[in-house]
Amino acid sequence: MVMRRFYAAATMTTSAWSSQLARRVRITDLLVLVWVVFGTQIAWVGLDYSTPGFSGSRADVTVSYTVVSFVIVIAWMLALELYDTRSPRVLGVGSQEYRAVADSALRLFGLVAIAAFLLKIDIGRGYVLISFPLGVVVLIFSRWMWRQWLGVQRRNGEYSSRVLLVGSRDSVMVIARELERTPEAGYRIAGACVPGHGEDHLPGTMIPAEYGLDHALAVMRDFGADTMVITSSDELGPERVRELSWGLIPGAEHLVVAPSLIDIGGPRIHTRPVAGLPLMHIETPKFEGRKLVAKRVFDLIVSFALIVVLSPALAFVAIVVKATSPGPIFFRQWRIGKDERPFNMLKFRSMADGSDSQLRELIAAQGTDSTPLFKVANDPRITPIGRFIRKYSLDELPQLFNVFGGSMSLVGPRPQVAAEVELYDRGAHRRLLVQPGMTGLWQVSGRSSLSWEESVRLDLYYVENWSITGDFAILWRTFRAVLAPGSETG
Repeated sequence: MVMRRFYAAATMTTSAWSSQLARRVRITDLLVLVWVVFGTQIAWVGLDYSTPGFSGSRADVTVSYTVVSFVIVIAWMLALELYDTRSPRVLGVGSQEYRAVADSALRLFGLVAIAAFLLKIDIGRGYVLISFPLGVVVLIFSRWMWRQWLGVQRRNGEYSSRVLLVGSRDSVMVIARELERTPEAGYRIAGACVPGHGEDHLPGTMIPAEYGLDHALAVMRDFGADTMVITSSDELGPERVRELSWGLIPGAEHLVVAPSLIDIGGPRIHTRPVAGLPLMHIETPKFEGRKLVAKRVFDLIVSFALIVVLSPALAFVAIVVKATSPGPIFFRQWRIGKDERPFNMLKFRSMADGSDSQLRELIAAQGTDSTPLFKVANDPRITPIGRFIRKYSLDELPQLFNVFGGSMSLVGPRPQVAAEVELYDRGAHRRLLVQPGMTGLWQVSGRSSLSWEESVRLDLYYVENWSITGDFAILWRTFRAVLAPGSETG
């Protein structure tokens, strides 16, 4: 127990690091806004230019653009504070931070427009229409830079809440696995408190364990934790949970209740207090309606644009493939798409002609023929030029024609062959509820290095929570992965 107390003293508490991080982000926000707003003013109207304003004669009262810029910067900083964009709950996690930054700017833009109209301040349209969008873009880029830094720190165990997991052994194990999978979320497990008796660590983990839930608060402090995460347990009824919350030190210790749900996206979750009960409403995923129409329109426009822009590259790869190995330019293969409809998927041929017939033998030799992910490590069938175009995902470019034709989407679960689909369990079959994609969440989260179980989990998360905004994020991560290629895509 002595070592645990030393560990608690040697690491910053959640309150300390969150205040420090918020202070640093606040400084960079201010620098960004000063640079954008005053920079736009200087570029558009100059430094000392004044504008007519207020009621009455316009010759009587003028307002300096410098004053206007100063007011906008201060108001923008207040808006970022009011919209909770620097809270430890949102910094570095999910898209909520970016949405809050954009929302605060949009509301402030509306207030500036109303104020300018009521006070008859003749602000230049270009000054406003440049400074606000540019400010949002640079602020989001600044937050993205902070996110990269914070992710590195959290993977090293810093800038994270130290967590004690409290609940039944099974529920604690589930939450522990999910939290350890994503250290960037900012929760570092200090220990677990579970009912019953057992060993010093949770089975199969290095997580220290204490037994008996009656002294959970004392255990939390002994482990040096400052956040208690209640998973679930029959021994922790509503009254007991409320007593635990009363025992926490306000502002220094925190209580989190983890529901018995995983892989649910934030936009589907709505908390609504009813009769003193914090009811959580989970929207069921929808696979029809306006969102699908918007996704199809987006696929049509972007795929057509990419086909036109990349036509020289398509022609060049086609010539190289044809010139370097005998056989057709394209590799055509029947894959299973949405609602189990088969379609003919196109790729530039990267293997020796006819080598597809060797797949069964190769996967059987490496012992993966019972897993629905027919990947061959160090595949001997790939040609030298095929290895190059796979490295940079150039072999996937013909699938833009599949996207344009409607059998695929730019983003979605990776389409698989019928033999793989036959091995699907009930959960994996939900991959077929949406259009398959050229790229997807699991491709940008590890590509070929992920196991089948991890790939299915990521694909199901996409299926359950997909959005146009999420598609943009995946496409951006795909672009980065192509520029810095690692393992091959499937």
